[in-house]
Amino acid sequence: MIKSVFNYPISTLLDIESNVIYTIPRYQREYTWGKGQWERLFDDLIENDSGYFLGSIICINQAQDTLATQSLEVVDGQQRMTTISLLLAAVYSVLKSQDDLSDEENFELLKLKGKLVLRRDPKQSRLIPQVQNSNQQDYFYVLCLADLLKDVSKPANAGKRRLVRAYRYFVERINSFLAENDNRDTPIQDLLEKVNTATLVKIEVGGHSDAYTLFESLNNRGVPLTAIDLIKNKLLATLESTEPGSIDENYDKWKRVMDALGDDYAVQERFFRQYYNAYRTELRSIIAVPVATKSNLMQVYEKLISHDPQRFLAEMVRLSAIYANLTNSSPLDNAKLSSLLLSLERIQAASAYLLLLILFDKRESLSLSEEHFEEITEFLIRFFVRRNTTDLPPTRDLNRIFMDVAESCLSLQGKDIVVTVKEKLTRHSSSDEYFKENLNGAIYQDNKAVCRFVLCALEEEQMTRERQLDLWATKGKHYVWTIEHIFPQGENIPDAWVDMIADGNRKLANDHREQYAHRLGNLTISGYNSSLGNKSFEEKQSRKDKKGRPVGYNNGLYLNRELADATAWTVEKIERRTKQLVDRIAEKYSLSETKGSS
Repeated sequence: MIKSVFNYPISTLLDIESNVIYTIPRYQREYTWGKGQWERLFDDLIENDSGYFLGSIICINQAQDTLATQSLEVVDGQQRMTTISLLLAAVYSVLKSQDDLSDEENFELLKLKGKLVLRRDPKQSRLIPQVQNSNQQDYFYVLCLADLLKDVSKPANAGKRRLVRAYRYFVERINSFLAENDNRDTPIQDLLEKVNTATLVKIEVGGHSDAYTLFESLNNRGVPLTAIDLIKNKLLATLESTEPGSIDENYDKWKRVMDALGDDYAVQERFFRQYYNAYRTELRSIIAVPVATKSNLMQVYEKLISHDPQRFLAEMVRLSAIYANLTNSSPLDNAKLSSLLLSLERIQAASAYLLLLILFDKRESLSLSEEHFEEITEFLIRFFVRRNTTDLPPTRDLNRIFMDVAESCLSLQGKDIVVTVKEKLTRHSSSDEYFKENLNGAIYQDNKAVCRFVLCALEEEQMTRERQLDLWATKGKHYVWTIEHIFPQGENIPDAWVDMIADGNRKLANDHREQYAHRLGNLTISGYNSSLGNKSFEEKQSRKDKKGRPVGYNNGLYLNRELADATAWTVEKIERRTKQLVDRIAEKYSLSETKGSS
């Protein structure tokens, strides 16, 4: 039975006067959000209006005594709830470090503390994470770092795990936000306003069976109307009022737009945002919004539809077909360019579609050849390998950067456009030194997509005509060829690996696992990851399938040659192989005209 459903602002959900704590049960998975989710959460809060909707949580409330501390068991939304708490801890830490706080800011500091620890019991945190992978210990340590809890010892290797890294990421982002907005009178108050007014729907149920029934009901009933649904309804209603009897014809045209964009709502929404942002100069006479965001999308499209609905629909049909070319849902006839665009998609370069959309659309008037597009796309691949490795430029700046590049290109022709794209994006890219520094880190943990992309690219470089493998082939929803950790990444390190990597010292082996497991030198490509798992190094080398075919490190892949011949796997070999791979990747994805290639 559902007890209650309310959309609460964070300030109410974590009311300082309440005696409510949120516990995440042991059976829930460990904290898994990474930099991409942290970044999206922070950017969404900053870029959208106050009251931004963050999603929902489902809690089991079995409390009987209303006067006792009320413990709500979070059975859905624990990742979101934990991240919000880490963000609040970071805000508290940064605000507390400011000099000469006003009375109002000191009061805000007190309220922030009450959101994270109970006023009635300052030793009790309001959120109690699950225990897996030291999540609970790490969270309490974060609260200690923020000076919210006392006498919490630092768990071993906490700084390399996600909760502490998330907290430090938010501290860095908040300090950057304050530095960028130091011309405002109250930048910290502006930030607090965005965080406090953001909302979560809290659904309370009476027990686990009710929670299960609710999950089933939510999954079966679908989702509420989206911004794209509202745009469609507005468009078709407007067209029907001006052209009675045209509903079927116009619906068919709209369906062509949706078929081109595909079923992924994120892609659909991105197309509508990028269309306006790419063409905003031309659309300025209709609506002068600086940039289309999630929160103002309907406002933008109401104006565009009302101005000329038939022309708008025709534009969407034409441009969505181009977008399908860019995203490879409808590949181009040019095999080389289509292959480059596929690589661009695989490296997660969606921000670049804003630029490519308007350049493809205006290619004739801009004198752009297919060779020009090949050169631009190849450069964009290099740019995004570096960007997604280093997070420079930050995600929040990408939209503005590509809007600026697109606007600059529209007054140029042919080769000058190619040169401008390269020059402008190079200015925003990281240095070679910083690129290599990030490649040297725990790249698998920080960005699996980049990790997979660069390893596959290095392997594909070495393929011959006689031996061509599709490393991106899938079976069901999974890749056939997967990233394999040579020294296993799991916490339960097999005895054979403890002996090999740390001379039998299990604590040292675990330290090595945390420091080296996710680095490039300890990663390779395997088509049989589930067959290898935690097996010893010797078993991984020589393993064969039921038909006697080699499926271990002697499977013929270039990346596995050293592994096939090695007599042991050590920290020194991981470091040496990491350096070799980093040097090769840094050269391959250099932005220098004489080095980089894809």
